[in-house]
Amino acid sequence: MSILESERLILRPPRPADIQAMTVWLGDFSVSRNLAEVPHPYTEDDAEAFVTRRGRHGDGYYAFTILAKKDGMFLGGIGLHMEAAGPEFGYWLGKPFWGQGYASEAARTLTRFAFDRLDLPFVWAGWFHDNPASGHVLAKLGARHNGSRMRDCMARGVKVLCHEMMLTREAFLPKKAA
Repeated sequence: MSILESERLILRPPRPADIQAMTVWLGDFSVSRNLAEVPHPYTEDDAEAFVTRRGRHGDGYYAFTILAKKDGMFLGGIGLHMEAAGPEFGYWLGKPFWGQGYASEAARTLTRFAFDRLDLPFVWAGWFHDNPASGHVLAKLGARHNGSRMRDCMARGVKVLCHEMMLTREAFLPKKAA
């Protein structure tokens, strides 16, 4: 199991101690509406199932909690999983932590892990059309638009326009993603 660190963050596999914070932050519709595979309402049972299933890295899935290095506060989550279309990553933060550069820092850290430790040639991620901040995070890493499609959003209960972006090892801009 990997633990990743950046200047302000620690990324580690989810643990049972994370369930309460995960339930609170993902229970906020303003967060869950931006994620494809998170239901709303999000319950402790949902969080417990996720931690049980994804608390150990394996089966092509690397899940991490995002913690503030200074005080260990649970900020959100980030993960990478191997899909038929290639390695997809996604991330989320509790609403109080938006706009502070944490998503960019966590995404940069996970992308380094994907390229340097897993030796992947590329990763991809999607963002819903009404969440341009997520698209900005990806663009700062060097990701380029690779197409758009309608994608299920469990929290909204409908398909939502999703812009997909691909990031190659060669295009990765680690210093500009801060």
